Amino acid sequence: MMFRRATMRVLLLLCVMYFITYVDRVNVSTAASAFGAELHLTHTQIGLVFSAFAYPYLVFQIIGGWLGDRIGPRRTLALCGVIWAGATVLTGLAGGFASLIFARLLLGLGEGATFPTATRAMSNWMPPEQRGFAQGITHAASRIGNAVAPPLIVWLMVATSWRGAFFVTGIFSFLWAIIWIWYFRDNPRDHPAITDSECAKLANYSGSKERAKTPWRQLCTRMAPVTAVYFCYGWVLWLFLGWIPQYFLHNYNMQLSKSALFASGVFFAGVLGDWLGGAITDTILKKTGNVRKARNVMIAVCMFLTLLSLAPIMLVSNMSVTLAALCLSAGFFFNEMTIGPMWSVPMDIAPRHSGIASGLMNTGSAFAAIVSPVVGGWLIDRTGNWNLPFIVSMALMALGIVLTFVMKPERTLEPERSEVEERGLGKLV
Repeated sequence: MMFRRATMRVLLLLCVMYFITYVDRVNVSTAASAFGAELHLTHTQIGLVFSAFAYPYLVFQIIGGWLGDRIGPRRTLALCGVIWAGATVLTGLAGGFASLIFARLLLGLGEGATFPTATRAMSNWMPPEQRGFAQGITHAASRIGNAVAPPLIVWLMVATSWRGAFFVTGIFSFLWAIIWIWYFRDNPRDHPAITDSECAKLANYSGSKERAKTPWRQLCTRMAPVTAVYFCYGWVLWLFLGWIPQYFLHNYNMQLSKSALFASGVFFAGVLGDWLGGAITDTILKKTGNVRKARNVMIAVCMFLTLLSLAPIMLVSNMSVTLAALCLSAGFFFNEMTIGPMWSVPMDIAPRHSGIASGLMNTGSAFAAIVSPVVGGWLIDRTGNWNLPFIVSMALMALGIVLTFVMKPERTLEPERSEVEERGLGKLV
């Protein structure tokens, strides 16, 4: 069995974490119809509730990546799990706009370090030729969280209340943190269940005790174009996460339960995109040995297909709900296919500092998370047009395609080049 191997069990634990974090961050999108009415919030205020999460999430990308590199993923992710679990429970206790904002800020603080630190864990626990797969499958789990969240939250709201939905999901987050600190080890070779054959495939462990000096200037310079591309991706992502459930509910005057099913269909398309993107980028790398083809070209092609998928929303008037769902699903699918190659780039460029490098990259998506939902809500309030925010996303995709070719994942940071070549990867980078 695949999951008898310690490496696969760690990957499974990370998949569960990605799933839970996305349920906890997007559950407000579905619950907004209930708490928005109860607390008398406008669409712009709801957009601010959506985006409040992203302010500390943005700040703690780099800090969290540094912390994960410094003290290790085991303690960092356990602490993060406790914080975001508490924030989820506090959301259910909110009594107004201000307390909702506070809970979402705390959630962003807890989740800010998770993905960069998880990338550091994967850098230690995954063979280099499987990193695209690992990134793709973990992010696919997060998109399952997206897809499951709308009907799950509706069911919990019916069974309890919108407040009860947050209490239940918060409890599961606490349980994950306990299991993680019990099972995971920063150095794979310290794990009691790992085998010699698994260890032989892994790169040499460079742990936090080495206190390697961080080349901040080089990292920031090299990651700047990657961050810009990821901002373009993130604009589309956060627009979808924030407004897709409300889009079907209001634009087509659906019942809440039916709109949740349509939203789930769109998000499930992202699950397939994440998994397929990770598999394809690894396959291209193995067959060609060309990092730019596996990363840059693939990302650009997927962004172009995202743009084409969203084009009918701009060109077709009075679009049927079925056609709209198909276009949005295709757009989300191709946008998510960029995840595997994008999250492999920080490990390509800086394997010893992959936590910080991926944190720098993810600040692009985090900044988009601040701007995109609010701009979407403002456009809807001003025009009443629920299609307009998705039309704006097409321009961001076009910009992302151009910026993709400025990235240079084939060039590993100089202090790390000899280490990469020692592992037999010089021909790939």
